Amino acid sequence: MKKTIVSSLAGLGLAISMAASLSAQVEPGAGQWKTWVIASGSALRLPPPPDAATTATEIQWIKQSEANLSQTALQQIAYWNAGAPGYRWMELTEQLAVSEGLSTPLQTRALALVAAAIYDSTVAAWDSKYFYMRQYPNQVDPTVSTVIAPPASPSYPSEHAVTAAAAATVLAYLFPDQATMLTQMEDQAAQSRILAGVAFPSDVFNGIDMGTQAGQAAIAYAKADGSNQVFTGSYPVTAGVWSSPNPVAPLAGSWHPWVLTSAGQFRPAAPPAFGSSAATAQYAADKGLTLTNTTNHLAWFWQPGFFQPWLQEVETEIFQNHLDTDAPRASRVYALQAIAQHDATLACWDSKYTYLELRPPQADPTIVPVFAIPQHPGYPSGHACASGASAAVMAYLFPADAAALTGMASDAGNSTFDALIHTQLDVSTGSTLGGQVGQQVVARAQTDGAN
Repeated sequence: MKKTIVSSLAGLGLAISMAASLSAQVEPGAGQWKTWVIASGSALRLPPPPDAATTATEIQWIKQSEANLSQTALQQIAYWNAGAPGYRWMELTEQLAVSEGLSTPLQTRALALVAAAIYDSTVAAWDSKYFYMRQYPNQVDPTVSTVIAPPASPSYPSEHAVTAAAAATVLAYLFPDQATMLTQMEDQAAQSRILAGVAFPSDVFNGIDMGTQAGQAAIAYAKADGSNQVFTGSYPVTAGVWSSPNPVAPLAGSWHPWVLTSAGQFRPAAPPAFGSSAATAQYAADKGLTLTNTTNHLAWFWQPGFFQPWLQEVETEIFQNHLDTDAPRASRVYALQAIAQHDATLACWDSKYTYLELRPPQADPTIVPVFAIPQHPGYPSGHACASGASAAVMAYLFPADAAALTGMASDAGNSTFDALIHTQLDVSTGSTLGGQVGQQVVARAQTDGAN
């Protein structure tokens, strides 16, 4: 009896140990999640990791690197380990989109392309990780020291190398003048994991190959999205109709969206005709707005663009929900939110250039905007469209913060009324349109296998 009890307890202990080990693993099923630009995670499955003899040689390489760690190397490790693998790359995409002076639709396009490449490459990495189940260097040789803790997922390939190559490949396509700098950053991000003792060289080198392939798939998608069309028309001054000698991205409404069937899928009804009592009432509301410190603050806070505050909110949610150590989940959040904003922006531009509604200061020159009006039509508000989509997706991903996220979207849209560059109808219509787009992205997320 005693032997049976001991045996049973031993078996129970083993079962608990195995269950704990399994539960500690980061997203073991993520390699099967639905992808955006590659056929599937397994489509990029790597060849087997090196044999024991080569692995032993790689361990010696790691030990030699660790023996010569400099302060610069430690800073490099800390920089790239500050968040999820895509954290630094999405920040860099935002910075380049602004510094290179991209139009709003091209800004959201850049973010969506990079985010999709990072996500797909991460799904592919997880397919190979759990197919081969390679141990980390210090698991193979306990004498290997580490600067940071190894992630709770198999070693092969390195997700930081995969992400770096995917992002850098897409960014070099989008910003060819930055290609040299991007290659250097890719190398630093990938090598940081070897220096930290948490990746074999082959984890990194093969990871770079995988990430490059995912990046190239995103580029192929980008080349076919219609954004390379050249506008040859004009919008001459016409009574009651929006006009501009320098229209911003007038063809963006014809670009190919990620989730929508077309940018016009949810096109709203036309705004009131200029000169009608309904249109006049809308412009009168702008004229009657009393500017205060509160309205001015809201207007100027959102003036640089809607995608910067929303990217910061994405990062906040990732950190607060501890997804910075869950690379597949973090990359999924980035991709869903960025794609929602881009599709909503295309839907917005479709309506803008379909209806050519005057902005308040154009309809009534006595209305003085807080800052210069953008060179695209008024109806609907781009801030409201993109923010409505972001709030819908983020509320689905982080339901505990749904009320705050909805409030953030409301602020973003209303800021354009407070700036006197949009009517309240522009804002409310944009919010509705963005919400419709966001729900389409949510529907896609509900079937992507991550649930």
